[in-house]
Amino acid sequence: MDTITAVLISVHVLISVALIALVLLNSGKGGGLSDMLGGPGSSGNIGQTLAERNLGRITAIVALLFAATTLTLFWFLD
Repeated sequence: MDTITAVLISVHVLISVALIALVLLNSGKGGGLSDMLGGPGSSGNIGQTLAERNLGRITAIVALLFAATTLTLFWFLD
């Protein structure tokens, strides 16, 4: 196994774990991060809190990184 491939696989695993954690932290139809931490989102405010919006943005960025490492590994392992 090449050194670059080993590094890419390690980064891919770390990004995978981070993506799983971020998706679990995001709120679905019910609670989520704001309910768990007792933030103002649990009081029934319409819209998202700043923490929820930032968490959504971070999740999207990590998902794009996951897709990029997946495609990179596809080309390196082909």
